[in-house]
Amino acid sequence: MQTVNVPPFPLSGGCQCGRIRYRLKAMPVVFYLCHCTHCQKQSSSAYGESIRVRAANIEIEGQPKGFHVQAGSGAQKVCEFCPDCGTRLFHGRRPEAETFNIKGGTLDDAAWLRPAGHIWTRSRQAFVTIGADELSFDKGPATYQPLIERWRQMTGQT
Repeated sequence: MQTVNVPPFPLSGGCQCGRIRYRLKAMPVVFYLCHCTHCQKQSSSAYGESIRVRAANIEIEGQPKGFHVQAGSGAQKVCEFCPDCGTRLFHGRRPEAETFNIKGGTLDDAAWLRPAGHIWTRSRQAFVTIGADELSFDKGPATYQPLIERWRQMTGQT
């Protein structure tokens, strides 16, 4: 299992044009890669990078624009992006939500990130290799607890 050397907090990030900025003040709950076709489209790549954070631990400057999509689970998901440059920043952020996801590539420094695992691998691109020791879920997991526990181990929280 890989270890993750988390840089000191706060961590900052934002959109490509700089209109929307955020500061993460504490450890993320988990970081994983999603291989669903929705994430492939939103990232224009092979997968989406999802950093789940506690809403209380993030400050956001600027007002993203949002839209709703139906996730593979059937649930409605709020997707937020910069209205000027179009950079996707967040998903699942709602007033009542305790947690939501930041798109990993929007961090100013994302070089330290290592995923705790992979979800929706049944739609992964053929060139993506997932190691035998990596957590992998064919679709969305029934619970994210195995990914959260792996992340805690990787970041030295256990």
